[in-house]
Amino acid sequence: MRFRWVLPFLLLSIVPQVGFAGDKARKPNVIILLADDLGYADLSMHGSKQIKTPHIDSLAKNGTRFTSGYVSAPYCSPTRAGLLTGRYQQRFGHEFNPIVRSFGGDGSAFPLDQRTIADLMRQAGYVTSLIGKWHLGEADDYHPQARGFDEFFGFLTGMHSYIEANDKSHGPLLRGKQKVELNGYMTDVFAKEATSFIERNKEKPFFLYLAFNAVHTPMHAPEAATKEFADVKDDTRRTYLAMTRKLDDAVGAVLAKLRELNLEEDTIILFLSDNGGPTTKFAPNGALNTPLRGSKGDTWEGGIRVPFVIQWKGHVPAGKTCPLPVISLDILPTALAAAKVQPEKKAASQLDGVNLLPFVKGEKTGAPHDALYWRFGSQMAIRKGDWVLVKPSMGTKEYENIAKVPMLFDLSKDIGQEKDLAAQFPDRVREMQTDWDRWNQTLMAPRWPATYKGAPFKNP
Repeated sequence: MRFRWVLPFLLLSIVPQVGFAGDKARKPNVIILLADDLGYADLSMHGSKQIKTPHIDSLAKNGTRFTSGYVSAPYCSPTRAGLLTGRYQQRFGHEFNPIVRSFGGDGSAFPLDQRTIADLMRQAGYVTSLIGKWHLGEADDYHPQARGFDEFFGFLTGMHSYIEANDKSHGPLLRGKQKVELNGYMTDVFAKEATSFIERNKEKPFFLYLAFNAVHTPMHAPEAATKEFADVKDDTRRTYLAMTRKLDDAVGAVLAKLRELNLEEDTIILFLSDNGGPTTKFAPNGALNTPLRGSKGDTWEGGIRVPFVIQWKGHVPAGKTCPLPVISLDILPTALAAAKVQPEKKAASQLDGVNLLPFVKGEKTGAPHDALYWRFGSQMAIRKGDWVLVKPSMGTKEYENIAKVPMLFDLSKDIGQEKDLAAQFPDRVREMQTDWDRWNQTLMAPRWPATYKGAPFKNP
């Protein structure tokens, strides 16, 4: 008789136990919240007096905000390629936005031998989902579900209508590979899809990449949201603020769902934008990058420095600001470390990003990176400590009229990059240029040209 009781206990000891909400032994969920073309100045946590963004701000209140957070490119698709691989995207030729099929492209993007964070998380037992903007290839081999994502709901190109499912210029809204209708305002719909995914996967570890198209053009906002900013005279700015309000509401919906399911402490959340706001370039959306100089499309701080926050309640200090320069390439190794996922040794050695958790927790001192680097056509930049050497765009459109010689700025005293110190510190200029040149030798030539409305630019 006693064996009837022993056998069930033996079985329980060898069958893997499922992690449930609130189970501290479960692997943490990972959520990346990526805004699109968000202005550095347009969050209340960055000092905006024109709009309140309480939900995005709460991530900083309950986590750590990086005041020198960067992306690896001043443009949409290259940033995404770097973020998802943890590598400088120029290493595999993804320097510019791929040419979409509607402008004669073949639907390809970064090479298929590059493994994504979704590949690695799925291999480790995570359910993986992309909701929102892909912009990393339209052909079947480059589809999100061929690059590590179990589920996909969104669009494949670089921009999309917020009110029409079938955007004649930029393609359809898809679930997997099937066209679907858009039942509501796009940002709201993405939030609803995200909360549904979380609800369906509350009892297993999940990886959610929620890549909003907000606040990228076209400028579409619900009338009710626009009325809140009726005192703003500029039409574009007023619509932009309403779109930002809907973005913040969507972030709030995701956070509310995590709290409802008691998953907040079991979830590491990273929020950032894909580049700076397009303020002076060909498609301004009404964003502001104050106090930073520059815009989307150039290597001034305004093109590459972005809002960057990490929240993991109980693991990451709350209400902390971290001045250390970090970059979107760090998200992959940070997420993998939190999930206790070990990439293959060869793959790990190729990563340019680093795990930020020890630096945030105070377990490591010093800077995560000796230097951060950028190459975008003829533009370049390198940041070492508080110093940045930069050769940016000086014109009115992306890639045009590149500065003839690099300029040097001390960001600790001149965040707006107003005073060029290159003539005063020639030795520092030479040292930083040598470092950048050495890094540049490790990169590929771009696999496709830079384009403006479908036509190749000719770099000077």
